[in-house]
Amino acid sequence: YLVEKTPSLGGHMAQLDKTFPTMDCSICILGPKMVDTSKHENIHVFTYSEIEDIQGYVGNFKVKIRKKAKFVTDDCTGCGVCAKFCPVEFPNEFDLGLANRKAIYVPFPQAVPLIYTIDAENCIGCGLCEAVCEPKSIDFFQKDEIVEVDVGTIIIATGYDIYDVSRIEEYGYGRYKNVINSLEFERLINASGPTEGKITRLSDGKEPKRIAFIQCVGSRSEKDNPYCPGVCCMYSLKHAQQIKEKNPDTEVSVFYMDIRAVGKGYEEFYWRAKDSDIKFVRGRPSRIVECANQNLRIFVEDTLAGRSEEMEFDMVILAPTMIPSNIEKLRKMLNLSRSQDGFLMEAHPKLRPVDTL
Repeated sequence: YLVEKTPSLGGHMAQLDKTFPTMDCSICILGPKMVDTSKHENIHVFTYSEIEDIQGYVGNFKVKIRKKAKFVTDDCTGCGVCAKFCPVEFPNEFDLGLANRKAIYVPFPQAVPLIYTIDAENCIGCGLCEAVCEPKSIDFFQKDEIVEVDVGTIIIATGYDIYDVSRIEEYGYGRYKNVINSLEFERLINASGPTEGKITRLSDGKEPKRIAFIQCVGSRSEKDNPYCPGVCCMYSLKHAQQIKEKNPDTEVSVFYMDIRAVGKGYEEFYWRAKDSDIKFVRGRPSRIVECANQNLRIFVEDTLAGRSEEMEFDMVILAPTMIPSNIEKLRKMLNLSRSQDGFLMEAHPKLRPVDTL
């Protein structure tokens, strides 16, 4: 039994354009796995669902699953006509608010299952979707359903959230339109994203000629989170190389503390980035100031050169750390402990690294 709280399988990987270090298409890897999972005779997928209650013990758990009402039946063909006629638009969570979606929607075109969902909080009840739906899949009387299953083992794979970089006020995220985070840039550079893969500034839609990446935003810091997520260096190197592939004349600079390329093929990926005329500056910027033309001035101490510098860029991309997803309700149901970093604590980091107590 696979329980997913959003209307589709896929998680964060569905938002990504490519994967490092091979630069393979993310959805090309993920799409077939989602389809295989949904069609497997021994896998029961519950999307748009949450865990309501857990009772029992190892080998004999009784789990109550709340299947939230989508107000659309399984007869939906995913044609999308309903969304075209829906008059209501809201920021799309999948695109991190960079584009809008309708009150009846699928998160992304390759969603599994490809069944539309009505956002009950934002739907105005005009009935247009019901009027244009040929399979007659709209059911405004649908209610939440509680399903109880008996299982022997529970695997918690709740993923992560990204750190709210607006908390680091000196970088101006949320105040300066051209300061964005890495996941937002991932949607911008994705061909299925809001700009169809064209890299543009959010302030004026122009193509940036100078782009800066700032690493360790919210991580490796006594003020925020002391730990290193282990992937931020790599996904920023991936983004930097994608920029160079699309726009070779763009000046790209990476401000870093240390480059941590620890996986197979990662060091070679880093050297490939250095060979692509990407500039690396060792130093954590102290602040960002917006100029009159909405360009961004970065103040930083280059610790290798031993001097303070000011540099101007058209766009700045912050690499936020990963933080635990909000599963406090589930954690209390299972009586699990958290480690100091906020993630769920394993029974033993070496002997039982994937078990809980």
